[in-house]
Amino acid sequence: QVQLVESGGGLVQAGSSLRLSCTASGRTGTIHAMGWFRQAPGEEREFVAAITWSGGSTYYADSVKGRFTISRDNAKNTVYLQMNNLKPEDTAVYCCAVGPDYRSGNLRSWGSWGQGTQVTVSS
Repeated sequence: QVQLVESGGGLVQAGSSLRLSCTASGRTGTIHAMGWFRQAPGEEREFVAAITWSGGSTYYADSVKGRFTISRDNAKNTVYLQMNNLKPEDTAVYCCAVGPDYRSGNLRSWGSWGQGTQVTVSS
């Protein structure tokens, strides 16, 4: 089993930046990919970005391309989500998860969900 803990959320103004962290513990040697997802109030959870654990290949949702960057530090078992030029529509609870394929858009293929961190962007 892998346990994930997110941090770094907060309340910011539009145009600001935040960096989220997701730290893994447990059987980290079994991780193939890690992803970030978000869920706004009244909305379904959606994919944001993912990265392979070994090679660093990345994949982004169209809505965040050019603004968000996912990266990893294997020594720290941590994946980061650098979010720049934040918009009010980015407001959501952001969660990380592990999965077998960094390009998988099927949320059911992802697991070991963290508890999430709230990101609120004011206009």
